[in-house]
Amino acid sequence: MFNFFKKEKDNQNKDISSLSIASLLIHAAKIDENYTDKEKRIIKNTLIELGVNKNSVDDIIKDAEIAEKKTNQILEYTKDAKNLDEQKKIILVEALWTIIYSDKNEDIYESNLMRRLSGLIYLDKKIVGDIKEKIKNNKI
Repeated sequence: MFNFFKKEKDNQNKDISSLSIASLLIHAAKIDENYTDKEKRIIKNTLIELGVNKNSVDDIIKDAEIAEKKTNQILEYTKDAKNLDEQKKIILVEALWTIIYSDKNEDIYESNLMRRLSGLIYLDKKIVGDIKEKIKNNKI
């Protein structure tokens, strides 16, 4: 009986975490004031890769778009991101850099965001830099 409640709480936490991660990705996509369909596809694919159910990913993105409009404080979004395991953090950072370079350009706001994020999600700056170079050189 009590396991049922624990499972329900775990699902709620996973939904909150997915919403935070989606909001962070959307924030990165919108920071250059050019939120494209290509970026939306990257966000959707990343959420699925991080374990979000394919059937609920569109709803999570819609909710995250609303949540992202209400605040520009990335601290709210990084609370859950910093609790991801290292491999999932790497997937997240790869997605963030892919979003940034989706228009073949990195502006100062995007650079600043990534500099702040590496510390906020507790991922080594060298790893973040290596991911940046990989994405930048692949020109996805």
